[in-house]
Amino acid sequence: MAMTDPLGDMLTRIRNGQQAKKDSVLSPASKLRANVLEVLQREGYIRGYSDDASGKHAQLRIELKYFEGEPAIKHVARVSKPGRRVYAGSKELPVVRNGLGITIVSTPKGVLSDAEARTENVGGEVLAEVF
Repeated sequence: MAMTDPLGDMLTRIRNGQQAKKDSVLSPASKLRANVLEVLQREGYIRGYSDDASGKHAQLRIELKYFEGEPAIKHVARVSKPGRRVYAGSKELPVVRNGLGITIVSTPKGVLSDAEARTENVGGEVLAEVF
């Protein structure tokens, strides 16, 4: 069966992996997923990610991050879903937990965090929120 929300699937794999205290999780590879992981790595929510070519299809190995035994990501949720897309201009980008969290935004200048999008003065599709 075809997957309707690949990005939501990756975020769920990260959430489940951290609940199970895994070191890393695998997710099918795509450009959008890699770009979102790049933002999560830049912001310090994951240790890193790499291509994993051990199976039949290309996959991404996501290295999860913990601090004193607790997951670095307390909450990760998809905002714009296939059934309801959410867009915001640079001035209307949502602030997560009074600036302690981030919003991941797909903009014409690439996938950026909300702070980077405000700096670049671009809006776009609000993909996910993380804190």
